[in-house]
Amino acid sequence: MKYKYLVFVLLIISTSSFAQSKKDVKKYKIKSSSVTSSENGKTQNEGKLVFDASGNIIEKTDYNKDGQIKSINRIKYNSDGDDIEDNQYDGTNKLIEKTLTKYNADGDKIEEVVFDANAKIIKKHIFTYDNKGLKLERKTFDALGKLISTKLYTYSYK
Repeated sequence: MKYKYLVFVLLIISTSSFAQSKKDVKKYKIKSSSVTSSENGKTQNEGKLVFDASGNIIEKTDYNKDGQIKSINRIKYNSDGDDIEDNQYDGTNKLIEKTLTKYNADGDKIEEVVFDANAKIIKKHIFTYDNKGLKLERKTFDALGKLISTKLYTYSYK
């Protein structure tokens, strides 16, 4: 029974943490949003989002089951509102990894490079699109540039 309750709570939390649309965040000038849960008279933090004036999430904090900070993501955006840098920190504010993202002129994500705390490449994702702008594939390369996986996207039309 506890397991079903936990799954239910996690499902609610995951959907509620993104309950506000970017438009609503901007319209109501929301600066941050927090998720807490209460169980057996004890309230604990689950997560927190911090927004910029455009409604973008610029900081996301996740907490562990003891209420301690598990991880913090700090995100930067370009002028088009696309995330270009995501820095992930542990609970002590130590950098764990950094992801840099590049886009083409159409605003399609073409590359993601993931670095470790020492600025060494961990992996790289390369995205390709068709002439309609639909994503065709994502190739993932390891730190040495060796292809380790390919994800293909297919579409059905009426």
